[in-house]
Amino acid sequence: MATGGLTYADAGVDIDAGISLVERIKSASVRTSRPGNVGGLGGFGGMFDLRAAGYEDPILVAATDGVGTKLKIAVETGYVSGVGIDLVAMCVNDLVCQGAEPLFFLDYLATGRLDVDRAAQVIEGIAEGCAMAGCALIGGETAEMPGMYAGEDFDLAGFAVGAMDRGRGLPAAVSEGDVLLGLASDGVHSNGFSLVRRIVEEHGHSWEFACPWADSSLGQALLTPTRLYVRGTVNAIRAGALHGLAHITGGGLTKNVPRVLPDGLGAEIDLGAWELPPVFAWLAEKGGFSEAELLQTFNAGIGMVAVTPEVLVESAVVAFVEGGHRAFPIGRVIAGDGVVFQGKLL
Repeated sequence: MATGGLTYADAGVDIDAGISLVERIKSASVRTSRPGNVGGLGGFGGMFDLRAAGYEDPILVAATDGVGTKLKIAVETGYVSGVGIDLVAMCVNDLVCQGAEPLFFLDYLATGRLDVDRAAQVIEGIAEGCAMAGCALIGGETAEMPGMYAGEDFDLAGFAVGAMDRGRGLPAAVSEGDVLLGLASDGVHSNGFSLVRRIVEEHGHSWEFACPWADSSLGQALLTPTRLYVRGTVNAIRAGALHGLAHITGGGLTKNVPRVLPDGLGAEIDLGAWELPPVFAWLAEKGGFSEAELLQTFNAGIGMVAVTPEVLVESAVVAFVEGGHRAFPIGRVIAGDGVVFQGKLL
């Protein structure tokens, strides 16, 4: 026992490290400031002024998510900054599917031992994601919990809040004949990594193994951050060009597209409308799984699907392109149920 009795530090919690982290990340938070942002980090809660953000009669929309076992690769390789972008993307990409503009974000980081430099890299990545999405990082929590997390392990959760004008929510008015636009993904994003890790392990590869489809290590390639679709989707929503949006996460195209379709309507998707990115072809080959498994586990190259009336397809595509997203027709809404796939990816 320490002389004079035990301290919190003796139990493995370094309060000074937490204070140092807050000071270090304040500048990152300032970068995300936007109209409506009130105050800065360090208080007991974050504040946001909806009127200053331009809303008179808003509906608030909230979303929360994590990064999943992609974190294990980040921990094992030391490349942790990208998972901060992943965290923001997983939350705000869900938020826009309701028709909302992301306004502010809060994060939660839990670890067994607080490494200030590593935690700062993660949170600076979160701030970068917020800046890309146009939302303010107004607060968060860093929890040091010895005995809960082993070694260098840590966990992340994110919380995004947005707003939309009353009566402007999505999905709405989805109809037979509407066109499905696919927005290209940037790789695996943040779903399916339990299977990815199993495949890599069973083939005896390390994360430093030369990537077969990119000029990097396998670990670096798989850690490519989730694409943020906010700017393009907000553009398209404001242009009145959308009936619905589906974020293609766990469940893939098979399970996520039907979430925005009313009863009695399904989707027909042409798998020949885009080329399968090489990361998915490699995973399918190494894992030996079927096309059906690919389509319900991974995004298969399509990170977001937009539902738009045929007469507004051009307007929607322009809105997405101006937001930095490549968008192209991949199918239609049809009478029926679920998703019918035409053609082949594999």
